[in-house]
Amino acid sequence: MPLLTHPDLQSFIDYLKFEKRYSEHTVRSYHDDLEQFHKYMLDQYGQFSTGSIDHIQIRSWLAALKEKKMSAKSINRKISTLKSFFKYQLRTGVIQQSPMGKIISPRVSKRLPVFIKEDDAGQLISTLARSTEDWKSLNTHLLIAMFYETGMRLSELINLKENQVDFNKRQIKVLGKGNKERIIPVNMELTAIIRNYIQHKRKEFEQKGDTLLITEKGKRMYTKYAYLLVNKALIDNVKTLDKKSPHVLRHTFATHLTDNGANVNAVKDLLGHSSLASTQVYTHNTIGKLKNVHKNSHPKA
Repeated sequence: MPLLTHPDLQSFIDYLKFEKRYSEHTVRSYHDDLEQFHKYMLDQYGQFSTGSIDHIQIRSWLAALKEKKMSAKSINRKISTLKSFFKYQLRTGVIQQSPMGKIISPRVSKRLPVFIKEDDAGQLISTLARSTEDWKSLNTHLLIAMFYETGMRLSELINLKENQVDFNKRQIKVLGKGNKERIIPVNMELTAIIRNYIQHKRKEFEQKGDTLLITEKGKRMYTKYAYLLVNKALIDNVKTLDKKSPHVLRHTFATHLTDNGANVNAVKDLLGHSSLASTQVYTHNTIGKLKNVHKNSHPKA
């Protein structure tokens, strides 16, 4: 990604990249938000001086974004970017007070996560297991199985290395956001799928790196490639979904766990969430089931 022209902005991006070790995707999001804010400040005020930016200027930028019909969720992300940026400037002594104290985030209507029904998820994996005659279909099968049975993020799975899979203990060590490690247990069926994939890879390609997933050209798998494979598999096999992305399988993993009685704190740890609030959205379906049980079974319901 191109360097930001203002040194304070680039210093912050370097901090995220090299000290916080955020993923390339996350760093790109921060980079783009700051680049847009920098451009707005130059266009509207003719300068960008970190120490002289106030809450009125920031509010004017947010208002301009709202006028462009940007969603509250996207605006909140940009507010979060600025909060992190100015917090870093405070820590490094560039400013004495953050202008973000008077910035109020717009309310976001909570949307329930899209997920696949349990029967449909099982059928999907069974269908894909029967058609692994070429490398793309082999990749599709492993991607779908891994996403659904581990709840990993796309970036985590793309960067997964072979040595992070412990076949003896049947667990996977995942490197998540903020370089935080977590352990995800897996069943014998999934370890067999992974082992079979590695064996095929050894036969077909001269393995140069230790990354688990590769394309049919023997190159390291990249985000768009994985996204499109999963998207096509969901379009072809699950007709009831509004969204068809890898994240749907992460939602499905979490929802099925909570539906079957998993403790929400355990689900939080498996997903790699830093806050329980992020995980509690997955209890929606469980609560719905409890209401139905109460309605159908309780004499006073």
